Amino acid sequence: MDRSSYAHIPGWGSDLERGNRPAVPMERTPPRLDVPWSEPPPRQPMTVEVLKSVERPEHSRTFGTRLPPKGLSGAIRRAAFRRSENDIGHWLALVAADRVNIVEGLCQDVRRSPAKAIIAGLGIGLAAWWLLRRD
Repeated sequence: MDRSSYAHIPGWGSDLERGNRPAVPMERTPPRLDVPWSEPPPRQPMTVEVLKSVERPEHSRTFGTRLPPKGLSGAIRRAAFRRSENDIGHWLALVAADRVNIVEGLCQDVRRSPAKAIIAGLGIGLAAWWLLRRD
């Protein structure tokens, strides 16, 4: 059998014996990860509310604390995390919470800056005019 005549076929040789495979020198099995410590590292301290899935018995060792749940979006997230991750309602509630969080952020920006309130009002007015105009 002339092996070079089949080399143009994609995937050729992948089912050959290990010693005859063209890519054997490049193949390697990743080594097992041996945990170098006898005890796992300490848990990150919880300084803010961290939501946890009902499928998991405890929080992970590290987690984000930058944006804790707050306001209406936080309430929606808390309700979502009372449901299983296998439930579509869990994910739809999280998507809804993201959208509500955007509106909350816009309202917070408007409260901080009156100039942004004017720009936001013009934007909402233009959007309403565009949606309600008659052809």
